[in-house]
Amino acid sequence: MANKIKLLIVDDHAVVRKGIQNLLEEEPNIDIIGEAADGIEAIEKVKTLKPSIVLLDLTMPQMSGFEVAKIISDKYPSTKSLIFSMHNNPEYMVTSVENGAMGYLLKDTTKEEILKALESVSVGHKYFPPTVSAMIIDGLLEQRKQKTTPNLKNTSLFAKISKKEREILKYITKGLSSQEIAEKLSLSVRTVSNHRANILRKTNVKNTAELVRLAVE
Repeated sequence: MANKIKLLIVDDHAVVRKGIQNLLEEEPNIDIIGEAADGIEAIEKVKTLKPSIVLLDLTMPQMSGFEVAKIISDKYPSTKSLIFSMHNNPEYMVTSVENGAMGYLLKDTTKEEILKALESVSVGHKYFPPTVSAMIIDGLLEQRKQKTTPNLKNTSLFAKISKKEREILKYITKGLSSQEIAEKLSLSVRTVSNHRANILRKTNVKNTAELVRLAVE
């Protein structure tokens, strides 16, 4: 590779940051130029250090990796984000791409895969775990674009749910957690969880996955 990858490591756990640094510091194509412990620090470091890639933890205090990726994508387009997460969840992978990230890497991966992901992203290719086909991600993205709000035309199934529950269902179909929905709607997590339970009860479905499938069909 002609140019070294200037890497910024962002994770709220010092041991993770140190572990990645130890793993990659001898690599001739990688220059670890800094680290950050949360999203706010990450944005500052991107601004001052101008990394080529940010290896970005998903779950952090103050800002999620999704939010940080979105800001980097909007404000610093020459820097690419690679989400680094313990969650093997295609929905999270889709959300990452929607927020401008160039890839998604699992924390229990090998050094070889980390290097492969960094090299792919550095030349402008998206990267996902080998178990998840890029075609699957593209398909989910297309579904999201076509169905940004749930189609609740099945009145016999959804007529009984309240306006607030429909609003919550809209966010459930987008893959948001109860915590994220609570923050968006200024509700407590307990209230959102109660609404979720009520929606399942009223629509007589067994779980959230089945609910989402019915809502978007």
